[in-house]
Amino acid sequence: MRTLFLNIKELIQIRDISVTKVSGKEMKILPTIKNAFLLIENDTIIDFGSMDDLGKITADTTIDLSGKMILPTWCDSHTHIVYAGNREGEFVDRINGLTYEEIAAKGGGILNSAKKLQQTSEEELYEQSSKRLEEIMQLGTGAVEIKSGYGLTVEAELKMLRIIQKLKENYTISIKATFLGAHAFPAEYKQDKDAYIDLIINKMLPKIAKGNLAEYIDVFCEKGYFSVQQTERILEAGKKFGLTPKIHVNQFSIIGGVQAGVKYKALSVDHLEVMDDDDINSLKNTNTMPVALPSCSYFLSIPYAPARKMIEAGLPLALATDYNPGSTPSGNMNFVVSTACIKMKMTPEEAINAATINGAYAMGLSDSHGSITKGKKANFIITKEIPSYGFLPYAFGSNLIDSVYINGKKI
Repeated sequence: MRTLFLNIKELIQIRDISVTKVSGKEMKILPTIKNAFLLIENDTIIDFGSMDDLGKITADTTIDLSGKMILPTWCDSHTHIVYAGNREGEFVDRINGLTYEEIAAKGGGILNSAKKLQQTSEEELYEQSSKRLEEIMQLGTGAVEIKSGYGLTVEAELKMLRIIQKLKENYTISIKATFLGAHAFPAEYKQDKDAYIDLIINKMLPKIAKGNLAEYIDVFCEKGYFSVQQTERILEAGKKFGLTPKIHVNQFSIIGGVQAGVKYKALSVDHLEVMDDDDINSLKNTNTMPVALPSCSYFLSIPYAPARKMIEAGLPLALATDYNPGSTPSGNMNFVVSTACIKMKMTPEEAINAATINGAYAMGLSDSHGSITKGKKANFIITKEIPSYGFLPYAFGSNLIDSVYINGKKI
């Protein structure tokens, strides 16, 4: 099945297959073709170019996109969308003055979500999660990473990862699974934290590896959660089971987590709301992708990752949602891109690069996602009629998506 899209006002993020990420000044460059065509066959991009260069092409279907633009689907490399219920009560607590840490100290936060999840059946949890997945697909996300971490027991963590596996099987969107058993210490292990780490390493990891239930391992390295030493122990164990490290770092404090991520060759270091020069310098000339989560900063009223400082230091940067019930109950990447421009002073070009090609890199999908490239998946957003791609982050409250194609099919 060959589909030809004609008269595209602007075809955005066209790349050669050799470009896997963009860094520093390169992030300001967003290659496009105006008045373009795009040809896909089944689930693959096979050709594109200027309408002036369009030769004789046979296609089963031809679609005229006059006035509309095409860009790659968003690549959301950090989510927690498998969870039970919600935490709107904590939302009100924060309005009334409690901090994230104070809410966690009184039994809220991650432990609250873990309790709900443990009590929710696998069928109900799958139903809730699938609705969230369908929603983000409609919002233009074409690849997503989903973490466990709201189980905190052997059975509940495995339950979460089985649901992620089922979502992979039942939906066309590309999904990467991350094991985040080290999200918080369960209440019963507060006085014996080493025992919980032993549980992760000796009980959870072998079963996850045996079932091939995850590709990545993650740790919440933060004051009050997992120390650098504890983080390194878990990442080391994960690598022995074939899991590539990722890491939550620098959300509230600087404790050396970025350096731990680099040491263990983490694919990404995520959050980064607080960064110093040592952290930035540690990331230079590495293969680790910094990932910012601006809608988390928006929701919690905490600082935003210093995007300008990182980009001007020559680093790459990706953007993701952090979709979760406690700190970011939204998987809307369009809002993330807008917020990055409005609050982090990223240009539209930088933000789109961060949410597409760099997001794909941050979940190991550079070969198939993140750009309009011959041979990559036919995953793209068709916009409504808009004056420029800068209008996407500018009109932050408007739905500017006409349709979304994933694996060559309109969803």
